[in-house]
Amino acid sequence: MPRNYKKEYKNYQGTAEQKKRRAMRNKVRRIMLRKGKVKKGDGKDVHHKDGNPLNSKSSNLKVVKRSKNRSFARNRKAGKK
Repeated sequence: MPRNYKKEYKNYQGTAEQKKRRAMRNKVRRIMLRKGKVKKGDGKDVHHKDGNPLNSKSSNLKVVKRSKNRSFARNRKAGKK
């Protein structure tokens, strides 16, 4: 059975909460780009230490390899190590 992308967007990516979180992740990426800490296509992610993309304090942000930032399950019980 093929994936139903419209349904996925409607149920998850299209929610107001998810749009706000995605916008904040993009905003932080742009800030780090202006500071020169990341570059387009460098294979790096901006890591939120507490896992909350709405917390964009500089003490909560860190630039890490993409594979490191995406190496754990994304659920409420899984914490970033």
